[in-house]
Amino acid sequence: MAALRAAKQALRKEIKRRVAALSDEEKLRQSLIVSHKLFQHPKYVSSKRIALFLSMSDEVRTEEIIKDAFKLGKSCFIPRYERSNSHMDMLKLGGLQDMETLPLTSWNIQQPADDDESREEALAAGGLDLILMPGLGFDKSGNRLGRGRGYYDTYLERCVKSPKGKPYTIALAFKEQLCQEIPVDDNDVLIDEILYEGDE
Repeated sequence: MAALRAAKQALRKEIKRRVAALSDEEKLRQSLIVSHKLFQHPKYVSSKRIALFLSMSDEVRTEEIIKDAFKLGKSCFIPRYERSNSHMDMLKLGGLQDMETLPLTSWNIQQPADDDESREEALAAGGLDLILMPGLGFDKSGNRLGRGRGYYDTYLERCVKSPKGKPYTIALAFKEQLCQEIPVDDNDVLIDEILYEGDE
């Protein structure tokens, strides 16, 4: 177990180094390619209820995806992380203006305030059709290396137990985040598909 943790930590460091070396222009270029791949994806096209993330500087930009999803009349849900544990809810986003007014956490992530009880939680209502997943690293077998807190793994377990079951999961990645093999344990949930530049 300690060896696995150490392997994951070393890999996280290596991937962060690779992504940090990318210019903002290159990140944006790859993000647009990944976004356009997603727009043509049958699962995205058919999904009505989508969970997505508000991207940080080392993640594929999701602004265009959020704009497109709202334009198509999809319901968008975004994470609210709890710092003290690995609990995360997916809360409904009202629109682009709503997104711009969200408070920033100490992690520099925009999310609904802790005392904001007005938003629908995805699993409490109609479940989710699709989750767009962030992550630090991925391999082609669908293994994902997160930031080590287990938020998404825990949330997917809740999805599995919900009436609608597990939604389809698509990770959005820079090609620099692809690895030969991600070290995983039993708690790591496989991703259905990873979108990145150049996997035609």
